[in-house]
Amino acid sequence: MPPLSSKTDKPKDTKGTLIRLLGYLGRYRLGIFAGVILSLTANIFALIGPKLAGSAITAMEGGAGAVDFKLVYRYASLMLLLYIVSSVVNYMLSFLMMNIGRSVGRKLRADVMDKLMKLPVGYFDTHQTGDIISRVSYDIDVISNSLSTDITQILSSIITVTGAFALMLSIYAPLVIVVVVMIPVYIWYTRYMMRKTRPLMSKRSAMYGMLNGFSEEMFSGQKTIQAYAHEAQSTDAFDIHNNNACDAYYKADYQAAKIGPTVGFFTNLSLALSATAGSVFYMKEMITLGQVASFLLYTRKFSGPINEVANISNEILSSLAAAERVFRLLNEPEETADVPDAKTLSEVAGNVELKGIHFAYVPEKPILQNVNLKADAGKLIAIVGPTGAGKTTIINLLMRFYDPQSGEIRIDGTEHRSYTMTSLRKAYAMVLQDTWVFHGTIYDNIAYGRSDATREEVIAAAKAAHIHKYIMCLPNGYESVITEDGGNISKGQKQLLTIARAMLYDAKMLILDEATSNVDTRTERQIQSAMRTLMKDKTCFVIAHRLSTIRNADRILVIGGGSVDEQGTHEELMAKKGAYYKLYMSQWE
Repeated sequence: MPPLSSKTDKPKDTKGTLIRLLGYLGRYRLGIFAGVILSLTANIFALIGPKLAGSAITAMEGGAGAVDFKLVYRYASLMLLLYIVSSVVNYMLSFLMMNIGRSVGRKLRADVMDKLMKLPVGYFDTHQTGDIISRVSYDIDVISNSLSTDITQILSSIITVTGAFALMLSIYAPLVIVVVVMIPVYIWYTRYMMRKTRPLMSKRSAMYGMLNGFSEEMFSGQKTIQAYAHEAQSTDAFDIHNNNACDAYYKADYQAAKIGPTVGFFTNLSLALSATAGSVFYMKEMITLGQVASFLLYTRKFSGPINEVANISNEILSSLAAAERVFRLLNEPEETADVPDAKTLSEVAGNVELKGIHFAYVPEKPILQNVNLKADAGKLIAIVGPTGAGKTTIINLLMRFYDPQSGEIRIDGTEHRSYTMTSLRKAYAMVLQDTWVFHGTIYDNIAYGRSDATREEVIAAAKAAHIHKYIMCLPNGYESVITEDGGNISKGQKQLLTIARAMLYDAKMLILDEATSNVDTRTERQIQSAMRTLMKDKTCFVIAHRLSTIRNADRILVIGGGSVDEQGTHEELMAKKGAYYKLYMSQWE
């Protein structure tokens, strides 16, 4: 099999990622438009407040005895009303954006799941399950939360900064120069820190993916870990991954944490300069005290959002890094598409022929070289050989999990790439050594490939697989629930269930990859006897290590070093006293 990938994700296209995220938001145009209107309303009402505050201060500028309290109370009451309305509208905006963020997250998960179903087997061979799960759960959660909160904050900041700047100009334009001087500093520093922090955020997401992958691997192998008393070593290995993830998290947040306080310092400096300049203009009677007060409040309004955006920049960067990882998965090449005018494989006879097959997972390491095989309909073909010889690879090629670099595979005389992928795979029933059952009833697990099967057919398949008696001993019979990955039944029972599933599927061709490795010899012989009866006129491909179980095969293929060393019946191969003879005799020593 191809080696697992261990590369660290690096940011590649932030602009493209942002555009693609906006594309997902574009699906909710009406909601976004409503959000813009709500944000405008909330921020305009909030922006009027400082103007009213300045007017109230101007009304009190005459000193004791000359204060128009009625006017002051009017301004104060109007300010209170506007701020209350602004808060209510902001609540509505937050609720709306939360729903949009949740909808985008749901759509992203649906797209990722749809993509995973279309990816070739090779992708799952080279990527850890935990890392894939991390993208589906953690990364999309980060994106969804960012869209729910950060987008609202950015939108509000743009409106507030623009409005505050316009109102400062309307109050006293020369004083704006003091504030404008600080803008290039904000822009330079923010861009500098984002360039510095963005790779760290991406690395943090990658490290968490690796940590999840390692954890999933350890949890699935817990029994083996305990059997070999390997707990301490596993804990040490986990500590390494955990420390890497924590270090990546610390480095990313350490850099991001600098942004807020630094921008806050620039904000306070801008406010201090504005207050100083405003005081000078006031003493020269070029501006009123109320205008100075309003201008300083608008300075805070102008600088505050910049500071807030700086504070959430680490969340924005983390969201972009997570989005890059998700979109990278969505950009993965899918399984080879059906050729134009691909035919549906129906009325299968089961004649299979491999001609001159060459295949390698990695170009410089060929697995199969010039493999030839002819399997007539209804025949049992056994594939044997040492570990790593390429037996399972042949099965992968038959199912089109991979395509050979050269040579061809013919089904009923037609090159198998001429058929649609779906119809080709439906022509095979498959039982693997690594059994797979899902959380659900025993009945549902057996009927997995045939939802239209009757109860009688399911029971007949279970009886043929010698699992019916065990099922009937359970309190709920066929309605008994199997826990996740079959944790509450034995490996042998799981294997019998998957054999029953394959029997029920009623395909014209059957693949058994060490399908009886977890059952005892007596049960194995019973199952094989039942299979031979049930699979009459069906082509069977069997990979077996126990050579005594395939003595009655119509043809035995001996694979060694990526090529076919020998092929023939058991008697023919034993008479040759070659590779098969040595393998067979070694199991009796």
